[in-house]
Amino acid sequence: MPNIKSSERSVKTDAERRASNFAVKSAVKTATRKVVDTVATGKADEAKALLTKASSVIDKAVVKGVIHRNAAARKKSRLARKTNALANK
Repeated sequence: MPNIKSSERSVKTDAERRASNFAVKSAVKTATRKVVDTVATGKADEAKALLTKASSVIDKAVVKGVIHRNAAARKKSRLARKTNALANK
């Protein structure tokens, strides 16, 4: 436990931020997993719908400062590539 007053406050706010960031990251992973699982089953229409939702969740994570915008673009690009490959079969 820190001895300095401001450090004690920082410990508390760091824990709150960490919990919030964890929730956002978890939502991104869940949305991504849903798209990947749907692509694996071969349902193109459902995958397209889930891709738009996943993109929205990823963009919100960027706005909140949880993930970098380039990392978000990379995640969305990979998901889109998988979904488009399924649609073009």
